[in-house]
Amino acid sequence: MTTEFSLQHIIRKPKTNIEKAPVLILLHGYGSDENDLFSFAEQLPEDLFIISAKAPYSMQPYGNAWYAIHFDNNDGKFSDDVQAITSRDTIKNFIDEIIEQYPVDPAKINLLGFSQGSILSYAVALSYPEKVKNVIALSGYVNQGILKDGFENNDFSDLKFYCSHGSVDQVIPVDWARKTKPFLDKLEIENSYSEFPVGHGVAPQNFFEFKEWLEKRL
Repeated sequence: MTTEFSLQHIIRKPKTNIEKAPVLILLHGYGSDENDLFSFAEQLPEDLFIISAKAPYSMQPYGNAWYAIHFDNNDGKFSDDVQAITSRDTIKNFIDEIIEQYPVDPAKINLLGFSQGSILSYAVALSYPEKVKNVIALSGYVNQGILKDGFENNDFSDLKFYCSHGSVDQVIPVDWARKTKPFLDKLEIENSYSEFPVGHGVAPQNFFEFKEWLEKRL
């Protein structure tokens, strides 16, 4: 892509003749890339301008990450919150670039994140709710350490979340995800939370549920 964008990405233009399209930005998980969630694209609403972003940190031998995860013998694993905050603001800037460069509706910016991409989706939307309309957060959780200071004073009246998790997730404990709904409820943000009997992945019924949720809100 051109150097005008903060993040490398691939796109699927709307299949309908729509002047200002709603946009869905896909944010993949740790160790993956922009092609992963893009496999959903063909089954999503035809009006959507779909943009699948590639995380900025390259991993060896392949894949990308939004931030490093450090494995420590004493404490288990922990996230590099400094890198995560940098990625949070890179995504925010990327949204502005999308609005500037593509024929999309700035009032209809939607995020779909999986795992690490889901954690970043929460961080972007809660820190900059004026930028985002709907969030589909799959297999993630709210990391309060990467939210913008004073985020709780933001206007969340137009923001909506669909959250889901695998009940036997072996990567991100379901207990972490179960804290999401009470957290969003306290902020008076419209949200729904679902669990599916799978591990760290997206069950078919999960896909159909979030697709229907999104279609109703476009």
